[in-house]
Amino acid sequence: MPRLEQPSNSNWTILFICWLIASISTLGALFFSEIAKFPPCVLCWYQRISMFPLVIIILAGLFPFDKSVVKYALPLALAGWLIAIYHNLLYSGIIPENLQPCSKGVSCTEVNLELFGFLTIPMLSLISFSVIASLLVILKRRLSK
Repeated sequence: MPRLEQPSNSNWTILFICWLIASISTLGALFFSEIAKFPPCVLCWYQRISMFPLVIIILAGLFPFDKSVVKYALPLALAGWLIAIYHNLLYSGIIPENLQPCSKGVSCTEVNLELFGFLTIPMLSLISFSVIASLLVILKRRLSK
């Protein structure tokens, strides 16, 4: 049985921010595919596989606060971060076309959205995973003291 511990307000807040970012990212991904009708590419699906469970896992760790949630959420956040890094490198043309997993169906380099001239869907995913993973690492260090 996992150890439950009285959270400090700041630890709970860090985990809540992670949940908020994961929830907004999930709703954004669903908006882009279901409302805006941007079909997701293969790498987008892999990132969704990493992001969508984070909403439930982190929420389960919030009520009541359970410090072991980090060991379940952090691997998913890091896996999604690695996929997002690869997707951004592919999108920016640093990785050559012959190494693209999206050879059939929707292209992983197709431009569907570009906010402010540089914020793309793969970049938004990378930002989300980066912030979530960073906050979870901070929380892990704080809880291990």
